[in-house]
Amino acid sequence: MNMRFLPLIIAAFLASNFISAQTQKSDPWFGESCTSIMVGKKASADGSVITSHTCDGNYRTWLRMEPAKDHNDTTFHEVFKGTLHTETPWDMRNVKLAGKIPQVKHTYAYLNTAYPSLNEKQLAIGETTFVGPDTLVNKNGMFLIEELQRIALQRCDNARGAVKLIGELIKEYGYGDWGECITIADKYEVWQMEILGEGPARIGGVWAAQRIPDDHVGISANISRIGVIDRNNPDFFMASDNIEAVAKEFGLWDGEGIFKFWKAYGDQEKPFKIREFFVLSSLAPALKLTMDMDELPFSVKPEQKITMEKMMGLYRATYEGTEFDMTQNVKYIKKKYDDNRKEIGQDTIISPVANPWLTTDMRNTLNFLSEGTIEFQRTVSVSWCSYSFITQLRDWLPDAVGGISWFSFDNPGESPRIPIFAGVNSLPESFELCGQKGYREDAAIWNYRRANKLATVSWGKTKHVMLENVKEFEHKAFDEMPLIENKAIMLLKEGKDEETSKYLSQYTSNFSGTTVQRWKELEHRFWGMFGRGF
Repeated sequence: MNMRFLPLIIAAFLASNFISAQTQKSDPWFGESCTSIMVGKKASADGSVITSHTCDGNYRTWLRMEPAKDHNDTTFHEVFKGTLHTETPWDMRNVKLAGKIPQVKHTYAYLNTAYPSLNEKQLAIGETTFVGPDTLVNKNGMFLIEELQRIALQRCDNARGAVKLIGELIKEYGYGDWGECITIADKYEVWQMEILGEGPARIGGVWAAQRIPDDHVGISANISRIGVIDRNNPDFFMASDNIEAVAKEFGLWDGEGIFKFWKAYGDQEKPFKIREFFVLSSLAPALKLTMDMDELPFSVKPEQKITMEKMMGLYRATYEGTEFDMTQNVKYIKKKYDDNRKEIGQDTIISPVANPWLTTDMRNTLNFLSEGTIEFQRTVSVSWCSYSFITQLRDWLPDAVGGISWFSFDNPGESPRIPIFAGVNSLPESFELCGQKGYREDAAIWNYRRANKLATVSWGKTKHVMLENVKEFEHKAFDEMPLIENKAIMLLKEGKDEETSKYLSQYTSNFSGTTVQRWKELEHRFWGMFGRGF
């Protein structure tokens, strides 16, 4: 690469990295959004059950803890469409009432993210979209996936009950979304549930659910992965009774041979791409999985138990150092000189602008100037992520403190994770404001996005700084957890439930405030580095 082009390249890169997530939908890999990794209790290092989610795309970033409520016998629950793109909890401008269903007498408190994610009983849900055949979509179905997640968290305290409730709601009121996968976990087990419509002529839906074995890890990354369904083994499989009939009706299965759910409904050649392969092969290298295989295992037994530190690392994964490293061809030649300025050789240097999140325009520019071919892969961590979480569920602790969502705004490869316990009753005010429709300093996401985008412009110079700070806050939280948990348990034993909620909420607020201050310092540091140009 000719270095005289570098200032122009970086200026273009800075502009391209501040484009909105909506604009990035023109990029070919944008449709592959969201990643959910699941860990059974015997596969985790401490006995936790884990589910997770990256909300990749132009979705709302506000969140809050909705309180538990009691309802009378005449109350109805209102089901909405359009909640994924609101700016505050009170923004109803583009939200439409899809219908009403009878309310239950008591609903649980739950964490209201764009895709609702955790309740006070340690039930947690992750999500990824796999689209599926468009011939199955029925927009008249009452429920979108986020509303099914909401009701499950309000009404259920275990994963199997949530799967069954969602199946019943779909059958009675109809599913109006595209193909979706939700990863439903409680403190004992985790299930992967895949859902589609039943076609435009019928209110209903088709679905299948498969449990991740307790000593295994699974992943959902925008592709249907459930294969053969053994209805005689209800401890590991559940499904609607119409999956084969609907597949035959719409020409998705010829009725011959063994029925595989992903093959009929996945609308893909095989049930995996790079993310599934990277995660499963990294955790179980002895299986010698390859990208050339027709099918990967639904889940794998990891060769080493999964720690939270390992999970957080997987969500920062950009394949650097592997054969899929997208920066490996973005190089330039740097000459070496002796003390007398005599040329004595040269080094091939990775360009400082090279990073895993280059936009299409930037990739094309670098490929042209370097006469190279940058092979881009859709990484686990992406720059257009709205938020992400890794939710830990622990049966040996009271629910209020046993469930913890390790929450992150913006790019999970650059942002710190903030611990949010199942027992909190409030979150910082800035968490209730979405920052996707414009720059606003009072929205939590922009506390991190400003430094993140600056860091991305010259990742070769900032990567070590960013990761050093991300890991510092990880270790801070890990070190503080025993103290926080013990204090909360003591308060609960004394019957001080409200005080426990306030204590846990204050911890989240304090931890968040510390990360905000640090990321502001990083922003200033990067402007100091790059103030005269990149």
